[in-house]
Amino acid sequence: MNLSTPLLPKMKPNALLKLADYLRQAQSQLAEANVENPFLDVRILAAKALDLDRAQLLSEMDRLLSANEVSQLQTLVDRRSTREPVGRILGRREFWSLSFGLNEATLEPRPDSETLIEETVSLLKDRQNDFLRFLDLGSGTGCLLLSLLKEFPNSTGLGIDCALRAIQQAETNAQHLGLAERAFFRDGNWLDNVEENFDVIISNPPYVKRGDIQNLMPEVRFHDPFLALDGGEDGLEIYRLLVPQLPERLKPSGLAVLEIGQGQAMVVTELFKQAGFLNITSHNDLSGTARCLIAHHMP
Repeated sequence: MNLSTPLLPKMKPNALLKLADYLRQAQSQLAEANVENPFLDVRILAAKALDLDRAQLLSEMDRLLSANEVSQLQTLVDRRSTREPVGRILGRREFWSLSFGLNEATLEPRPDSETLIEETVSLLKDRQNDFLRFLDLGSGTGCLLLSLLKEFPNSTGLGIDCALRAIQQAETNAQHLGLAERAFFRDGNWLDNVEENFDVIISNPPYVKRGDIQNLMPEVRFHDPFLALDGGEDGLEIYRLLVPQLPERLKPSGLAVLEIGQGQAMVVTELFKQAGFLNITSHNDLSGTARCLIAHHMP
């Protein structure tokens, strides 16, 4: 499949179509391009192009589209036909019911990663008004850190990323969410030059085997930054680097919260044990895949 070419011909910009008719044709185009959920995606794109919310979109199915509206819509649909993700087209992605801006240096937040937030909030539910310190390693959009700060209103946090463009996006997201006074970001390589201790260290490190990246869905392979995916030859390179260093940067009884890939729970659990962590628990995402490991620092 040539991902640079729309699979169906572009609709004529001078054709007057009802919105419902256009959506059916656009949905067929996305289906032909093997888009996973063409029904939902085409409606999200239509709402964006027409500046409508989803309820308004449903109420305007008999609306006649102007030639300019058809052209604008078709541009978005053609981009999705090349398997560019909806979030990249919109420039934003929802995570933990918050909206995060994206750029080329950031991984697109995904629902699987919400498991990390859910489990952390559950474990610390009795401390939600405490003055906690969070550290987010490989912060990207800042979605993990900023979601935690929304749940813990008296807490502060630091996000580290090696990409300056990612840091800029995270800072913009913090401002957009009203968290700029409690969230700080700086460039760095994991725990290098991090000297203070934290109550929680959270991270979604790269964990895809290098040789498997070429087999990922086009939405990921062509649009997420390579460095955010590449976990080395076996997918575990960053865990071997990171886990032994975590005890030095955690407060007594602090938590390490890491996202993991499918089939990695046993190996990363052993790395935690070797680093002296106790009470290591695995938590599944909505699909039933072990997605999150939480380890307690017990000095």
